[in-house]
Amino acid sequence: MYSPMLVNCSNCRTPLQLPPGVPSLRCALCHAVTHIADPRAVPPQPPSSVVPSPNWNAPSPYYGAPPGPPLNAHGRKKAVIVSILYRDSRHELKGFINNAKCMRHLLVNKFKFPESSILMLTEEETDPYRIPTKYNMRMAMFWLVQGCQPGDSLVFHYSGHGSQQRDNDGDEVDGYDETLCPLDFETQGVIVDDEINSTLVRPLPHGAKLHALIDASHSGTMLDLPYLCKMKRNDQCVWEDHCRRGVWKGSNGGEVISFSACDDRQTCADTSALSKITSTGAMTFFFIQAIEHGHGATYFSILKSMRAAIRNVGKKGGSGGAGVVETLGSMLLNGGVHVAANLATILLTGGIDIGGVGDDVEKFLVSKLLTGGADVVAKLVSMLLTGGIGGGLRQEPQLTACQTFDVHAKPFSF
Repeated sequence: MYSPMLVNCSNCRTPLQLPPGVPSLRCALCHAVTHIADPRAVPPQPPSSVVPSPNWNAPSPYYGAPPGPPLNAHGRKKAVIVSILYRDSRHELKGFINNAKCMRHLLVNKFKFPESSILMLTEEETDPYRIPTKYNMRMAMFWLVQGCQPGDSLVFHYSGHGSQQRDNDGDEVDGYDETLCPLDFETQGVIVDDEINSTLVRPLPHGAKLHALIDASHSGTMLDLPYLCKMKRNDQCVWEDHCRRGVWKGSNGGEVISFSACDDRQTCADTSALSKITSTGAMTFFFIQAIEHGHGATYFSILKSMRAAIRNVGKKGGSGGAGVVETLGSMLLNGGVHVAANLATILLTGGIDIGGVGDDVEKFLVSKLLTGGADVVAKLVSMLLTGGIGGGLRQEPQLTACQTFDVHAKPFSF
């Protein structure tokens, strides 16, 4: 049974939830900092003859998060939306800030989430505790499940970089942990799927539900949920068991379902399909499009719509990735080594940007184009056209859950 530790603010005595390994907590009510020397040595709250009733209009003590709305017959609706661009860094993304705005609009206008119950973490925020750092993301996840009860509906949306690292505790089928990359991941490190699971999934009680949307590379099993839905070409869906013996990654009885941008082995892209000026993550855009275009009746209809839309973008060229890749392939086939040398020069001098491919792939192309002959050119063509080095929108959105269900029949709703 999950039992989070609470620590009283050293000044106003407001209870604050204590995540593992945090040395200090800041209270959003009085802004006092409570230092934690040893969480096990935290003194109990002094007795009080009067137990104050919650003030739902007061700011949440959970690091600048919005207040939790009072319970009603249908439960509460709460959401955390994290969108990271990594501005002014070599990891910068083009349009993921639009993910946050589009998701908030969908939640508020389509699914009637109160604006006050949506916590946004973006680089545009002026509140330092709503910048998507590792510390703030951890606290936001704790806030989302804090006080969760039957009837509650929670949403966690992340758009930014995702990665993988070798699994050290033997709970991954493929031997790799998936990770989220906070804004400060280069100095503070990543957030591993094991922690995401223990924070968001494990505490969820019976009767509550959590939907996660992870618009990031290597995100197929980012919540470490036990079951992955495999969709076959004939639209048949089969649940794949990702439980390792002796390791349970399910909830405390609640329903947890996650849509992710791609398989654990794939990378994802953004797309300018939203407008000609700005772009958004492909998975986020096509998820919203599926809902808005009437394909949101079931989990299957959403997943199928997203996959079909992304395949179509790849065929048409999308935001440049697949179209440029196919053009390069054609040029290499028709022009041979001389054209290959010219393409290498263009890539080296920055004369072309292969959208959706990345600097590492461009360097790989340059190396092979300069050092290889006709055989290498032929192999490069094959790799480009089949997506072997990540060209185009070669991503397939995934669906995972903590319990299996009939994806064709189960109605979707936040």
